[in-house]
Amino acid sequence: MANGAALSVAGLSKSFGAAQKALSDVRLELEPGEMVALIGASGSGKSTLLRHISGFVGADAGSGPVRVGDHEIQAGGRVARNIRDLRAEVGFIFQQFNLVGRLTVMTNVLMGQLPRIPSWRSLFGRFTQAEKAEAWHALRSVGIEGIAWQRASTLSGGQQQRVAIARALVQRARIILADEPIASLDPESARNVMEILARINREQGITVLVSLHQVQFARRYCTRTVALRLGEVVYDGPSADLDATMLRRLYGAAVEEMLDGTETIDAVMNDPVVAEGLGPAVASAAA
Repeated sequence: MANGAALSVAGLSKSFGAAQKALSDVRLELEPGEMVALIGASGSGKSTLLRHISGFVGADAGSGPVRVGDHEIQAGGRVARNIRDLRAEVGFIFQQFNLVGRLTVMTNVLMGQLPRIPSWRSLFGRFTQAEKAEAWHALRSVGIEGIAWQRASTLSGGQQQRVAIARALVQRARIILADEPIASLDPESARNVMEILARINREQGITVLVSLHQVQFARRYCTRTVALRLGEVVYDGPSADLDATMLRRLYGAAVEEMLDGTETIDAVMNDPVVAEGLGPAVASAAA
């Protein structure tokens, strides 16, 4: 691992039974402050890779180490014994939000504090004024402070995903892993969520690895893309270089699955905004 890397995956493999290889010798490294897209058709291994990086599951015996900063999450197929403590370093944003619907937005965000507070306080839900202020600030940063006291179950999908992002901010994660965070959202909400992730990456320097089913969002918001196919890394480089010809070579007919359902691959690549790899968030960062 290069000194100072935010994330390092070295030779990670995962099998489900003798014939099914979910990940095959995956190698990946992210520098601090990068925002990287992870793309691939269904079954390519995106979610499996993210779950291994967070230590939710162990890899095959003999796999290389997974490190977040200086901390080893797993190695040789064994997850670190102190994984609960180490997960405080990794904010995980799920496709289906993973909120407690009967609790308020504020309480869901405050749960990001749990790894850092005494167990007796977490058991009784006791939070200090400073902790509540931090949660309020996180809600403001994603633009939903006005609904802090609503039940999470009453929110739209886009609002729920903003709550999940605020929770990761309160967690003070060094890296955010977002597992298809816009897959269940309408186009406008999807753009808003990607704008927020890009702004957090730009303004707070948090490393972001976001898996995306739709390649145009990778080109628009991430300068670098890692492409998976059948559990193997088949591309790792500038998002702008993922043109129609390369995508067809990597995925064949499956590339149509990686659009939003309303556009062809040629139309996406001819979009002047996407063609330059710049959306509003990225463009303002470059200004």
